[in-house]
Amino acid sequence: MLDGKRILLIIGGGVAAYKSLDLARRLMERGASVRGVLTPGGQQFITPLSVASLTGDECYTDLFSLKDEAEMGHIRLSREADLVLIAPATADLMAKMANGLANDLASTILLATDKQVMVAPAMNAEMWAHKATQRNLETLKRDGVLMVGPGAGMLACGEVGPGRLAEVPDMVAAVEDFFAGGARPLSGKKIIVTAGPTHEPIDPVRYIANRSSGKQGFALAGALADLGADVTLVAGPVSQDTPIGVNRVDVQTALEMDAAVTTALPVDVAVCVAAVADWRMQAGTMGEKLKKSKDGIPALDLCENPDILKGLSSMSEGRPGLVVGFAAETEKVIEYARAKRERKGCDIIIANDVSDASGVMGGADNQVHVITGDGVDSWPTMSKQDVAVRLAQTIAGALDK
Repeated sequence: MLDGKRILLIIGGGVAAYKSLDLARRLMERGASVRGVLTPGGQQFITPLSVASLTGDECYTDLFSLKDEAEMGHIRLSREADLVLIAPATADLMAKMANGLANDLASTILLATDKQVMVAPAMNAEMWAHKATQRNLETLKRDGVLMVGPGAGMLACGEVGPGRLAEVPDMVAAVEDFFAGGARPLSGKKIIVTAGPTHEPIDPVRYIANRSSGKQGFALAGALADLGADVTLVAGPVSQDTPIGVNRVDVQTALEMDAAVTTALPVDVAVCVAAVADWRMQAGTMGEKLKKSKDGIPALDLCENPDILKGLSSMSEGRPGLVVGFAAETEKVIEYARAKRERKGCDIIIANDVSDASGVMGGADNQVHVITGDGVDSWPTMSKQDVAVRLAQTIAGALDK
């Protein structure tokens, strides 16, 4: 959502300045270019080199830099950005903004800019509650400055209360909301996504599983969050990073996944991407490792796992408004997926070929067929991330109908 957007990140002084490095990285992951300005106070906590190394651009620190100010650097920096983001914003920096002071590079940029400014305050709870700070806050709001946070909790000084820098996912979401005009298509919608395999123990060292990396499900969860959804991701045992803005619940078995899905209800949309193992041991996990025997191959007493997709689709009360399933097939992909949609009772099935030749399992690309009651829409092969973005848009469109 931030492709091509230019963000000037002003980093104020405070322990929370370390979070600005993660913030810059997350914004860049979303496609933004980030340029850093580090105040003298900020340099007490992180270095210009760390900011420059992370952003791939010079980190600016000095109002009286001979090199930069020869080209009126503070003016240029203030005008070349699409958004000026201050994180963390100290009480001192907010006071300078509210009163039009300009005695260092950051405050001069803020007085000279003609772009939107967003502030993420961070300070001691008493400083935040002080009448002067609250007065400055009201002035900034009247001036059109956007605010994100602060949060409440344990502060670096050991006190408890409001004043914590907003969490990085919340700041990223605020930036995305700004560029989306505050009207992302899935804002206010609750969505649950399942992803990855499940592991069904046979004994302490063996289990039944499917070969799923979780990549497609995780990418989809992130894409749905990008569109404003409140996403809960129920993840089987995989090593994927949690997407920004997504609430992750880790599980191992199908029974645990089913319970986590039930706990997350009610939701507006359920998307079952996970490759849930069909069977588990009837009597539970064996306490000891199963040994080879002269009597031959031991028989495994198996029973069926809960059908999470069918269970969601057939709810008599509180059924999600849209239930989406996935069909991983190795032959007759569309034919079998159509039959699965009828059998499960879901609204949409996303079918794909997971045969060895396709390279989908564990790979970076996917080629899917979107099957609804109206027919089949076959998409070209693309990256799993691109598939996720397009699927998220499809889900948003289906909810509008």
